[in-house]
Amino acid sequence: MFTSGLVIFAGSSLWAAYANDAVQLIAARAVMGVGSALITPAMMAILMWTFTGPARAAAIGIFSASAGVGMAAGPVLAGFLLDHFWWGSVFLINVPVAALALVGLAVLVPNFRSPTPRPLDPAGMLLSISGLVALAYGLIRAGQVAAWSRTDVWAPIVAGLILLAVFVLVELRVKVPSFDPRLFAQRTFGGGNVALGLLLFGVATITFYNAFYLQGALGFSPMKAGLANIPTAFGALAGAPLASRLVRRLSLRLVTVPALTIAALTMGGYGFLGLHTPLVWIETLLLIQGLSIGMVIGPVTAALISDLPLEQAGAGSAVTNTVRQTGSVIGIAVGGTIMSIEYRRAIEPSLEGAPGPVQDQARVSAEQARHVATAVHRPTLAQAADDAFVHAMHVGAGWIAVIALLGAAVLLITLPAAGDKKSPIPEPDHEEARTSV
Repeated sequence: MFTSGLVIFAGSSLWAAYANDAVQLIAARAVMGVGSALITPAMMAILMWTFTGPARAAAIGIFSASAGVGMAAGPVLAGFLLDHFWWGSVFLINVPVAALALVGLAVLVPNFRSPTPRPLDPAGMLLSISGLVALAYGLIRAGQVAAWSRTDVWAPIVAGLILLAVFVLVELRVKVPSFDPRLFAQRTFGGGNVALGLLLFGVATITFYNAFYLQGALGFSPMKAGLANIPTAFGALAGAPLASRLVRRLSLRLVTVPALTIAALTMGGYGFLGLHTPLVWIETLLLIQGLSIGMVIGPVTAALISDLPLEQAGAGSAVTNTVRQTGSVIGIAVGGTIMSIEYRRAIEPSLEGAPGPVQDQARVSAEQARHVATAVHRPTLAQAADDAFVHAMHVGAGWIAVIALLGAAVLLITLPAAGDKKSPIPEPDHEEARTSV
């Protein structure tokens, strides 16, 4: 499964790199998503079957922290590639990475097969995909038209919520569901996943804002914007092992609740950034943000998966991955909508007296406003767009901080207090798994 995912991901990356139009690029990205969906659950299963005892928790923690590192290090590499090569190189770089992973997989990773067969769940897959697509579309459409009363806004949102509700009901009735809602009945597992979903909601949204802030409002080149995100990667790298050591001495709750609270406050800190904020303050904020996020994602994910019975580890991994990805998707949709609505409100007074086409283009986004301002030689419009964007970012950052703080509250309520220990899960029968390959 892992190999298949890597091959599909590499092939679709090659397709995306040489796409001739937007339709081909979007299609290639969709296929890349299929490859990714095969990779991540298989990776977690490999970790569960390969490592035992404390090494398993450490391996899962490193795996979880690597996602944060990738989000921060990716823009650096992308900025370098865009400065020196054509845009398709940001996809082409995936091919040698996948090839290296395939070699490592063949040489280093033992092969296992779960002794419990799990059939496909086509009804669950169709309902979850269609529900999330409809919900995300409705939320994004709200930002485009700056109104919630339109049928093309509320109808997809309602349809998405209904489809997701039906999805949960169907999964409760399926004998072997792809997403098992019953796992949320376990207080620690359910609460931890809700908190991770809220955290990833905030992380995806603030990363989305950060890209437009650095490259749009501040005018950084792709390379400079990527380098500006290095502190986030360093923070995430340091946060995961630091949290693992602290958890052994204190408890998961005493470590992760304050860390998630700090992460939420750093997201709210974007509400104090402006067009003339010194770079050192931005870098300090990103460093603290990466450190605190790394101290949450790795330890919480490791604890949630490690506390499950081995026969439920696969289902638990599927639930955790789904919640994290859903949080990220909805975060970008909601965060983008908040920014679009607030930007339009803020830019509107500056559009009086401008020609109709100029007004229409400037309302779309700050990027479009800067472009049209240059074309029609109206520097005041570009300045107004920057100011409107910063205002919208401040409003969005406030909401993001509140949502992330809700995640900290959920962890505080659901994680066990210091001294509450669960019995370790049984170790896998490696011989049975190997002989069934």
